[in-house]
Amino acid sequence: MRSIRFALMVAVLALVPPLVGCAQVNQETSASAQPAPTVDDDAYCRANAGPSGSSAYVACRKNRDVAAVRGSSDARLERAHRNLAEDMLNRR
Repeated sequence: MRSIRFALMVAVLALVPPLVGCAQVNQETSASAQPAPTVDDDAYCRANAGPSGSSAYVACRKNRDVAAVRGSSDARLERAHRNLAEDMLNRR
C-alpha cells in the first residue's frame, strides 16, 4: 500500500513541471494574440512632431517605421518559438 502511494506521488510530482510550463506559455500567447490598434503614422507624426517635411516629422516617421519592423520581427520570433514548443509537446 505504501509503495503504491509513493509511486503515485512520484508520478504526480513528475508531471507538475511540464504542466506548469504549458500553462505559462498559453498565458503569454493569449495576451499577445490580441491585435495592436493601428494608428495612422502620418496623422500621429503631424500631431506630435509638427508639419510634414520638418526634421522632427521625418525623425518621427523613421522611428515609427523602425518600430513597425521590430514589432513584426518580434511577432515572427514569438510565432517560431510557439511552433517549436508545440512540436516538442506533440512529439511522440
